[in-house]
Amino acid sequence: MTPRKRRMFAIAGGLGLLALATALVLNALQSNLVFFFSPTQVVAKEAPRNGSFRVGGLVEQGSVRREADGLTLRFIVTDTAHTVPVSYQGLLPDLFREGKGVVVAGKLDANGVFRATEVLAKHDENYMPPEAADALKRAGKTTAANTMQAETR
Repeated sequence: MTPRKRRMFAIAGGLGLLALATALVLNALQSNLVFFFSPTQVVAKEAPRNGSFRVGGLVEQGSVRREADGLTLRFIVTDTAHTVPVSYQGLLPDLFREGKGVVVAGKLDANGVFRATEVLAKHDENYMPPEAADALKRAGKTTAANTMQAETR
């Protein structure tokens, strides 16, 4: 084999290994992505029906209910325009409260209830995840526009 052919095989082998490594990294990233959706997007069926994702907004006042087992909790997450019922089994963060910001991770079941595997609460008085804050702002603008349209009729 000539030196030129050896070089070509080495380059082709290197490119093949690079392509394989890139494919493995992209596959690992794809399987670990968890997207964020607002309650409005979940109601509009923009969220995946089978995959995991996050929902963020405010815990609706008066919606927190603890089941008889003491660990299962049901509450509603809202962006002031739409709501998503959530069921969570486990311990809650200390800062979890009605009327406060929350992000829950999990899956939507066939009945439209979000089965949370993780609950994240804000960590101080001024913090809310940027995605949740944007969703609340968009929902507030939509609600204000709908109210104005109703008043002009």
